[in-house]
Amino acid sequence: MKTYLITGGAGFIGSNYIHYLYEKYSQEEIQVINYDLLTYAGNLENLKEIQSYPSYEFIQGDVCDRQKVKTLFETYNIDYVVNFAAESHVDRSIENPSVFIQTNILGTQTLLDVAKKHWEIENGFKKDKKFLQISTDEVYGSLGPEGYFSEHTPISPHSPYSASKASADLIVQSYFDTFGFPMNITRCSNNYGPYQFPEKLIPLMILNALDNKELPIYGDGKNIRDWLYVKDHCRGIEKVLRDAKIGEVYNIGGHNEMQNKDIVELIIEILQKLLEGQPEFNHINHSLITYIEDRKGHDRRYAIDASKIKKDLGWIPNTTFEIGLRSTIKWYINNYN
Repeated sequence: MKTYLITGGAGFIGSNYIHYLYEKYSQEEIQVINYDLLTYAGNLENLKEIQSYPSYEFIQGDVCDRQKVKTLFETYNIDYVVNFAAESHVDRSIENPSVFIQTNILGTQTLLDVAKKHWEIENGFKKDKKFLQISTDEVYGSLGPEGYFSEHTPISPHSPYSASKASADLIVQSYFDTFGFPMNITRCSNNYGPYQFPEKLIPLMILNALDNKELPIYGDGKNIRDWLYVKDHCRGIEKVLRDAKIGEVYNIGGHNEMQNKDIVELIIEILQKLLEGQPEFNHINHSLITYIEDRKGHDRRYAIDASKIKKDLGWIPNTTFEIGLRSTIKWYINNYN
């Protein structure tokens, strides 16, 4: 049996990852400790089907609470730490950078320090232990019209959020370089799918459209992101955790570049098809779109080169954007409450 400590497991990607683990493995094969502070974006409803599993346990706590993290390692024989715990919304980081510094940097360092102390043995570390830092392509900064972020692209963050994630990455990397600590880092493109908190683009637009509210788009709407279906991301995370050589960094991308305005227009079109014949949703059309003042420091384009994870670990995304988006929209309609 392998024991996972998953920080931030009640959030969007973390909860999807826990669902994925229980789809992939039997309860005799894994034990999952979900450690989450339950801030505004954490929701245990995301895991209601799993809460009764004997091999699953939820513990509420802060990754910055050294004593509580230490108790976790003393209580459980933890094999893997998968660190999803993070403040993750750029707008919130512009309004209040300090909480991003606290959670994303100091919280990561606390986890590293406690894991190092418990996994360290003479001349190295216990076998089959690993710390996986879940990061973002935003640490690379912004791209021009062409080119892609590779694992060798220099880090150049432009928001307090991406700067805090880049800082955490560098600290994790330093533990490998200095101590030989068993770690990997994954940097993903924009995720979408079930359980995402509705401050992010796709769920916000779906729910605003259902509620007959404006669909606000920053600037000219031509900012480009590479979109990755969350379940594809979860497969990539597990591949890196189980199979990757320690010390390696992997980009995980969806090979799907889209302008923000095109995504909003596609959401409207899919909603219209799914809700056809329901007069209470006749308001859903392109007139809901409104363009607002651009975000400060808004990166123009992100695009990931995920060839390394394909070459080393055989991972590729399975879900096309239109199929993934349609599935996501259906989920939000069915789980509106």
